[in-house]
Amino acid sequence: MDVKENQENDQSSKTISPRDLPAVGATIGRPELAERARLVGEKAVVAAVRTVIAEVRARLLGDEAKQVDRAAIAPAAIARRALELLDRSGPGLRRVINATGILLHTGLGRAPLSREAIEAIVDVSSGYSNLEFDLDSGRRGVRTTHIEKTLVELLGCEAAAVVNNNAAATVVALKALAHGKEAIVSRGQLVEIGGSFRLPEIFEVSGAKLKEVGTTNKTRIGDYDRAIGPETALILRVHTSNYRIVGFVEQPGIGELVELAHARGLLFVDDVGSGAIASGSPPRVAGEPTVSEAIAAGADLVLFSGDKLLGGPQCGILAGRRDVVDRIRTDPLMRAIRSDKTTLAALEATLRAALDPEFACKHIPLWMFLNAPFDSLSIRAERLAESLRAEAGFHALAISTEAYLGGGSVPQEAIPSRAVRVDPPFPAAAPRSVESLARAFRVGRPAIVPRVEQNSIVFDLAAVFPHEDQEILARFLDFIKTSSS
Repeated sequence: MDVKENQENDQSSKTISPRDLPAVGATIGRPELAERARLVGEKAVVAAVRTVIAEVRARLLGDEAKQVDRAAIAPAAIARRALELLDRSGPGLRRVINATGILLHTGLGRAPLSREAIEAIVDVSSGYSNLEFDLDSGRRGVRTTHIEKTLVELLGCEAAAVVNNNAAATVVALKALAHGKEAIVSRGQLVEIGGSFRLPEIFEVSGAKLKEVGTTNKTRIGDYDRAIGPETALILRVHTSNYRIVGFVEQPGIGELVELAHARGLLFVDDVGSGAIASGSPPRVAGEPTVSEAIAAGADLVLFSGDKLLGGPQCGILAGRRDVVDRIRTDPLMRAIRSDKTTLAALEATLRAALDPEFACKHIPLWMFLNAPFDSLSIRAERLAESLRAEAGFHALAISTEAYLGGGSVPQEAIPSRAVRVDPPFPAAAPRSVESLARAFRVGRPAIVPRVEQNSIVFDLAAVFPHEDQEILARFLDFIKTSSS
């Protein structure tokens, strides 16, 4: 036979058939599957392995037979695919390593909670709690009493209440204070927020009548003054958290608005949205209105989020004058939008940390990320890139980049950051394309979400905890280990 015939015979001898597929028992004994069996049970693991083997068998018997190579039927490949199936069929809500460079990524749950907040949740959830019980008198209490004391100390307000998010805080405030009456607001502040929700549509639910003044880019104090009539209940200022108008713009200051409202016998409500507490709290955030500033200026009520710049759980906080907060607290809608014990526990722990900004910068994750020295990010990025090159064989490079707060906060302010960029070609053991590699990180445990930029995959360390660097490296090493075992 000539050389060509020998090559054809060799190729024919390597043809894969369904008989070459590994037995279920030969696969489920692998360490990675044994570990998963301890978490989800052996029955679930066996079912996943059988599903994968059945999928490969169907490909071998169908039109895709020539596309199946020996690597695809190896026990390691079967096990890896089974783990992917188990990941997708497991809990839908799970931990994610945020390597996107967006610190308050709405899709990834915004601010991670501090260790103290998590411990507080566990403490009040592992048994009963004094949620609405006064331990001193032995009588029924008010569920926000504990939170209110801390908020008063932190903000300098008279009273405070908590609901499930800031949109709910706005709705209940307008309902209690301006139902059937007018609330004056600048036209340039009626923005659309996440999920295609528009503020006018949200406000309408309250029954208040919005009276728009000024233009998109310019609103003067005289516009507010001329709009006030016998049906006016309050002046509302809304912080346009997720966008900026620059250039030919004008808005009156909070002092002018408070003075006008009080001179005309009206309430002034300030919706600061993202919730910066004070200058430097959190650190390195400039240009945001602060809650303390609004309280000091004489605002009757200030509304803000607990899960944005405060760095706590999702909730809406209402702080201000005692009589104003009491009117809202007694509104029937409060029953429908009140926060539960886990949220209140996490919020109280976050607020207590915020009382000491220096302590908060070491304990509240968002504040820690914002306060992280650039040099420390550089060291981490260089170390991770070097490990990826030396231990996993990837083309990895530490780069300078820009991160952003996100979550509708400080949209234009870039945060200097460091990242690891991984470029193709990838080792044979890894997914071949940038998109498939990014997906492999997203569907694993823990899920890791990087950025895909042009033809590279980027792991921004701005919102990655230092201990998570090793988890990113371990995922890269998994590609190598599973292919060689």
